[in-house]
Amino acid sequence: MITSDQNSKKEKNLKIKESIKKRAKASEKRLINCLTVDVNQLMPLKYKWAWEHYLYGCANHWMPTEVPMAKDIELWKSDQLSKAERLLIMRNLGFFSTAESLVANNIVLSIYKHVTNPECRQYFLRQAFEEALHTHTFHYIVESLNLDEGEVFNMYNEIDAIHEKDAFEMQLTEDLLSETFTTTTKEGAQKFLENLIGYYIIMEGIFFYSGFAMILSLHRQNKMTGIGEQFQYILRDETIHLNFGIDLINGIKEENPSLWSISFQNYIKDQIKYAVELEINYAKDCLPKGILGLSHPMFREYAQYIADRRLERIGLKVEYGSTNPFPWMSETIDLGKEKNFFETRVNEYQSFSTLTW
Repeated sequence: MITSDQNSKKEKNLKIKESIKKRAKASEKRLINCLTVDVNQLMPLKYKWAWEHYLYGCANHWMPTEVPMAKDIELWKSDQLSKAERLLIMRNLGFFSTAESLVANNIVLSIYKHVTNPECRQYFLRQAFEEALHTHTFHYIVESLNLDEGEVFNMYNEIDAIHEKDAFEMQLTEDLLSETFTTTTKEGAQKFLENLIGYYIIMEGIFFYSGFAMILSLHRQNKMTGIGEQFQYILRDETIHLNFGIDLINGIKEENPSLWSISFQNYIKDQIKYAVELEINYAKDCLPKGILGLSHPMFREYAQYIADRRLERIGLKVEYGSTNPFPWMSETIDLGKEKNFFETRVNEYQSFSTLTW
């Protein structure tokens, strides 16, 4: 006859075995399509790179309202900015003000639910906040300069060069929003990879970097220094986003090698080449006649240069062989060594009150 004490002991042993079994399964974590480990089981970490990117993001915390805008307001009200410089600034505000929201929406509505790894999800939550912070930044700039909010925030509908870039990205989000979408099929998983590449490599890695170069060029001339400082902080955030995205893309490729077929690689290269042309058209719209130190032909070179760097990071051959027309950008970040930048200079990431440039 089995006593109640024996039953209790048996139940306790089963619970211990179950707990050990669950802990053992942590090694079975996968980035997508994991059916063996609870998506809420953060520890022990398998993808330490995801957690490190999360910590880097937290250490780079800042708020736009802590950046003074008095000099920018004074300059904007004066006659010391040319029409070409004002157009450049307005076009950048018009693009970034909605592009950051597109990235946030894609994370929350499309990517998050299909990634089955908790440490990656932890980073997504941090990134989503940062995208909201960047949108806040552009609202703060528009409000500070007393610009027409409707004009700036509606440029993605009214300016073709901006609309085309945003439309390219939005269709990637729409694909994943379909009720029948799943990453359990090869086609679905490839579509998911296409989304990640479209947002991390193209949107944040190419489209955003051209805008950074435009505004930081003015900043180097001591013009619109408040906006320039905020763009420097955004650039640091975006570079962490880019590095995380590259690690995620390469991790999914490694775990699912059949997805990275030659035909799919060629398709991705064509997408990136198309995006480069969109960026060149945008540069022509921003700089129809050019300004001191900037011209749209230079941005053809720059878009091609950074596209080559992105292609290399996801294991594809370079397409252009272009040189960097803005070597001064390395003063802010060395595009050729993004990974090393964060591995060797993490100690420079700290709260806004003590962050130095």
